[in-house]
This record gives sequence, C-alpha cells and structure tokens, in this order.
Amino acid sequence: MSLRSALPAAVAWCLFPLALAAPALAQGGRLVDCRVESEGRVQVSGKCRFTPEQGGSFTLENATANRPLFGSILMVSVAIVSPGVAEVRGLTRDGINSRWGQARRMANDRACWQGSDFKICAR
Repeated sequence: MSLRSALPAAVAWCLFPLALAAPALAQGGRLVDCRVESEGRVQVSGKCRFTPEQGGSFTLENATANRPLFGSILMVSVAIVSPGVAEVRGLTRDGINSRWGQARRMANDRACWQGSDFKICAR
C-alpha cells in the first residue's frame, strides 16, 4: 500500500470522532417546556431544546442529543411568514422535511401556535 492510497483512510479515521461529536456540539439553544400535539394526541410534553432563529422563528428538538423529538420526527421548525402566521415543518430521521402546514399564534397563549390538526407550545 502506498502513502498516496493510505492517506484518505488515515484522514477519515482521524475525522471519524469529530463526525460522531458534531451533532452534540452543534446543538445550541436552551431547554424549555414544550408541548406538541398532532394526530389527535399529545406527542411531546416536557423539556425540549429551543433554538431561536431570525424574526421569531424557532426549532424544537429533543432535550437529549441524537434522539428523536417523537416517533421518527427529529425536529419541528416554526418559521414566521407574517405577523402571527407561521409555516410548520417536521424533519424525520430519514431526512424528509414534511410540511405540517400553516399555524397561527394563539391570542390567549402567545407561546402556542395552532394549525389545522396540530398545536405547538414552547415556554
């Protein structure tokens, strides 16, 4: 085996631990109390990792790194599209970015967003 053919394997081996640690290192945000309701039932009720984004948008993930938020859903994103209106999506462990639909901020509880068949709260 020549040095030239061994070099890519050596580099990959050195970078492997960084690849494993990347999701945990990348997880920012803060822990909040959250509740996600969909499919007619409570999917999440407890601590979630809340990552704020520009303009009031945010993402919710499991408080424990490298675990789904619920079922096959890794994260739920609430993207503000206009005042009081957001577009909600769920990212699955298979990499599918599923559109949940539009949600409106609830007047009686500003920490919650209500869609046609889901509700997301983060406090």
